[in-house]
Amino acid sequence: MIEAPAEEPRERQRPGGVAVESVSRTFASRRGPVLALQGMSLRAGHNELIAVVGPSGCGKTTLLELICGLQQPDAGTITAAPAALMPQRDLLLPWLGALDNAVLALRAQGVPRQQARAQALPWLERFGLQGFEQTKPAQLSGGMRQRVSFLRTLLAGKPVLALDEPFASLDAITRAEMQGWLGHVLAAEPRTVVLVTHDVEEAVMLGDRVVVMSPRPGRAVAEVSVELERPRKRTDPELAALKERVYEALGVAS
Repeated sequence: MIEAPAEEPRERQRPGGVAVESVSRTFASRRGPVLALQGMSLRAGHNELIAVVGPSGCGKTTLLELICGLQQPDAGTITAAPAALMPQRDLLLPWLGALDNAVLALRAQGVPRQQARAQALPWLERFGLQGFEQTKPAQLSGGMRQRVSFLRTLLAGKPVLALDEPFASLDAITRAEMQGWLGHVLAAEPRTVVLVTHDVEEAVMLGDRVVVMSPRPGRAVAEVSVELERPRKRTDPELAALKERVYEALGVAS
């Protein structure tokens, strides 16, 4: 049985979380108003990773932009600590090397270039990018580009990270490697994370909970808790059972 979205336990209601309450959002289009979200509710506790899955066009990206304050809801409320958005495309500047792309968030905050570089350099080694400081995006692999993009998001210094299908453009092998890598990074540098993904396996591999959204207008229709220790193994039969529960909530066969 799939659980309906539940009220947030009191122990999760700590600074650094996200609370989306009965949010609706409508867009204007040439064909008339488009209701993207209706009555959407979601909670992410302090340093909790919530994976959000749902059909294409159900408003997942809109949800992230609302959490980050890039849009405002038409109805409902959003309470969130400052959030940084990592979009699906890495959006690296092609004329800058990996290091200068990584420090863009710091530079936007007014940090001088040399100070920003000094702050980011130790992170490049931790992210497996040592020796590629001056390498332009075109010469980096897809996985390395995503690491630079994630580092830029992390260096923004926000307690909440909104990740919009960060590994969707990668091949299956690289995507699996990046999922494991992200898990290790977040274990060392905890953040509250709302991760949007189309990959159900990715959702249960990384998430503490998986929120399932309906077709547009999007709303949360189910929630699956993932109470497995990390690191998680893809061959774990419990993981396979959790995937089936998410697929069931989505109304599709696995």
